[in-house]
Formats: sequence, C-alpha cells, structure tokens
Amino acid sequence: MLSVEEARRLVLEHAVSKRAVRLPLGDALGLVLAEDVASDLDSPPFDKAMVDGYAVRSTDLPGGRGELAVLEEITAGRTATQTAAAGACWRIMTGAPVPAGADAVMMHERTVFVPVSGTLGSVQINDERFRPGQNLLRQGASYRRGNILLHSGRTLRPLDIGLLAEAGRAEVAVIEPATVAILSTGDELVPAEQTPKAGQIRNSNGPMLSAWVRQRGARPVELGTAPDVPDTLRARLAEGLKSDVLLVSGGVSAGVLDLVPGLLRALGVTEVFHKIRLKPGKPLWFGVRTENRSDGTTSLVFGLPGNPVSSLVCCELFVRSALARLAGRGAEELRSRPAQLTAAFTHRGDRPTYHPARLDERDPAAPRVTPLAWAGSADLYGLVDANALAMFAAGDRSYPAGEMIDTLPLDE
Repeated sequence: MLSVEEARRLVLEHAVSKRAVRLPLGDALGLVLAEDVASDLDSPPFDKAMVDGYAVRSTDLPGGRGELAVLEEITAGRTATQTAAAGACWRIMTGAPVPAGADAVMMHERTVFVPVSGTLGSVQINDERFRPGQNLLRQGASYRRGNILLHSGRTLRPLDIGLLAEAGRAEVAVIEPATVAILSTGDELVPAEQTPKAGQIRNSNGPMLSAWVRQRGARPVELGTAPDVPDTLRARLAEGLKSDVLLVSGGVSAGVLDLVPGLLRALGVTEVFHKIRLKPGKPLWFGVRTENRSDGTTSLVFGLPGNPVSSLVCCELFVRSALARLAGRGAEELRSRPAQLTAAFTHRGDRPTYHPARLDERDPAAPRVTPLAWAGSADLYGLVDANALAMFAAGDRSYPAGEMIDTLPLDE
C-alpha cells in the first residue's frame, strides 16, 4: 500500500489548472483571477469632500477665522456652477466634487450659519486648527489611471469584487471553476427525509461532500444515490465522468458488492492506485480518464470509502489539493502544525491515524490539542466538534500528556 505522501504525489501529477474564462463579476467570488487588472480612471476621479461642510479657499481664512458668503450647494453627483471668488465658499456634502479654487473643506460642526435675506446666507468660521487640504481627498490619491490594481493568481474576495467594479469591470477573466460530481452508492441508502427501514441508513455522505465541495470553491453536481446494481451504477458513473472530478462514496473495498473499481475500468478510467496506509480511509481508489472528454481534459476519479469520516479525511488529504490545483491556486501542501497533547493517548494499529481532535491556538506560542472521543470511521457525530485531526504514527504506542504531536487543521 502507498503512503499518504506517495498517494498525494500521484494525485497531483494528474491535476492540471483549468482554462481561463470570462465571467460576470457576480460569479467570480472565490475564483482565481487570470489576468492583471488595471484602472481606467483615477480614484477618486476628482478632488472629493470627506465631510459635510463648506468648501473654502485657505487664503480667505487667515488664522482659521473669517465670515464667507455661500455661493451655492454642491451635493454628491453634482458639480459647482459658480466660480471661486474672494470671501466666498460652497456648501458641500460628503462625496461631492470640491470646486476648482477651493483647497479645504470646513466641517459643518465647526461653523455658524448666518441667514442673509435674498441669498444662501453666510457662514462664520473660527477654527485655529484649520489647515489647507483638510477634509478632502485629492484626485488619484488611491490610484492612478493605468495602475495595476489586482494581479493574476489572486483568489477574489468580496473586497476585490468591489474594487473590480470600481475599475469598470462588469466581467473578468478567472480560472474556470471545477465541476465535481458526487455519487453515493449502496442498497442501504435512503434520503435524509425518509425514515430508514431495517438494515437501511440515511445518506449523509452526499450532502456532506456537496457542502465540502462548495466550501472549496468548486461546483458540485449532485447525482444522488445508486444501488449495487451493475447496469444502474454504470450509467450513473458514466454521467459523473462528464465532470472534472467524480467523487464516489462506497463500493471500493473488497466485498462482493464493491463494484465501483471494475465498472470504472470498463468505462475507460485508468486506475492509478488502490488502498493507502491510512486510518481512516484505507480503501481509497484513484483513477483518471482522458478519452471522451469534450474539452480534452482529464477526469479525476476518487473512489472514497463509504463510511463518512473516512470520506471526509480522504477529501482533506487528497481531493482538497487536487481542487486547489484545478482552480489555479497551485497544490496546497498539508499544513500540519505541532501541538501539545492535553491528555495521555494510546494509539494501536499498523497504519498512521488521523484522529478527530480539538486544536486550541489561542496562545500561538503554546498550541494544545485534545483527541476527542471517537468510535471509528462511521462515527460522524464524533467529528462534529473537531477542528483538526491529530496525527499518530503507525505502531502501538502510549503518548503522555504534554508530548508534541502534529495536527492537521480542518477549518482553515
């Protein structure tokens, strides 16, 4: 059997970044930018008032004192129609363009309005802290036309989407999101809304894997469940092979009804490996298919163990890095972190074990990890409180409290 490291290397050898496509800005969140984006305008595109108040000429306010006539009111979205004159100012709102000739904005709260019949009145100013340039943002202060705002390879966040809109991009070039087909197999499976009969269980893998795929920024294609009937299962697998990645849970061990590997081979999928020195997740199957793909790319096929914790651990160790590479983010390394055991733990078994655990990093200088009560690969409830996997080497051994071990965070 392969080690985790050997299996990861083989998976990543077959994972290639998808092509760049242009998508509407609203569909680009979480995707990887495939072009450098330059600004088509200065930002701000004009000198802009930062507060409500009065646009003034500093020469009219020696020592920050004076009374100025109000020429007109400028609101956001409008520009001044009156030219600068000695002893005059403009009432201005936040975000409005500062008129030519004005070089500061006096905050409304530091003025006294004086009504004058037949005019817009005047304003008294007495502010010893007054200085030229206050409360206005000069044109191009944020960036200039032609500046590169975002570079290719960046994963787009909500903030980036806003900046792209400011730069006039209604659509943008991004790495096309991967499609991931999800199929749960087994005669025993029923949907979540159905009460299981004797010998049946609800399908937890399908919804769990679909949510996990969405969290990774890929597009799940939910194929539901398939019984252990060769013709039916073959048809569902063929449908799944239209996606970039196919996740099949169940049917990959060594039982009489573990039909998935043989059917995949019959559909033109080349087996790369089967079984890993790993607990949970030993039965993992991985293969690839290039023929019959309309775009000439390769389908990555993961035959996941049927038990839900095994499926999730295999996704974290193998599928996650493959999806990162397909998305154009490069291969994600396993970012293990050392932490101190809070309690003694005994490991037994001939395979490295990834045990559900709670990682406490509130003190970055002394992270601590607590292995959780866990009944094995079928115990999904035992994983619910986990935010990490505690990594124990193969072999029987008792670990004392306080020993440092490696952990694999789950919630990054």
